[in-house]
Amino acid sequence: MSWSRGLINSVFLFIIFLIQEGAISKINFPITGFSLYVAVLLGLMALEEKHGAIVLGFIGGIILDLSPSVDSPMGKWAFVLTLVGYIFSINSESIGDFTSGPVAFILFISAGSAITLIFFLGLGVILGENNGTLGHNLIAVLGNSFWTLLFAPILLPSLNKFRKFSLSSRERL
Repeated sequence: MSWSRGLINSVFLFIIFLIQEGAISKINFPITGFSLYVAVLLGLMALEEKHGAIVLGFIGGIILDLSPSVDSPMGKWAFVLTLVGYIFSINSESIGDFTSGPVAFILFISAGSAITLIFFLGLGVILGENNGTLGHNLIAVLGNSFWTLLFAPILLPSLNKFRKFSLSSRERL
């Protein structure tokens, strides 16, 4: 990932973060909330090459750590999303199979969202945080995955267009 793409992706993620914090988090979804930011970030990470997924995970985690609604230590989201980016990077050939078909890509992003939240909750348990009951956390993870599954078909075509826009002429070859 070039410096210019890193800057473009950072600005894009910050705009999505502002939309998430200003509008999406204010909507009272049935079951539980929806994280547009995590869905967009996972979609961009899945479309990136090996090192780009790790960089996007770190940048996205730092931006998400700025959220006033997160009651976790600074850097926790950055660590979790960098770890997810690393997992994406070592499995980039397999992920390419998922990103080629739209239905598989939607299911992949939905499952990735659930796994990311489980990583976040697991790290919270390791750090000794009070995350709530297991039943409440399970409902939150499954509800977020459900909403990601519903909104991903609207979201992913625009992510593909944004990624093509952000590529330099050298990277398009």
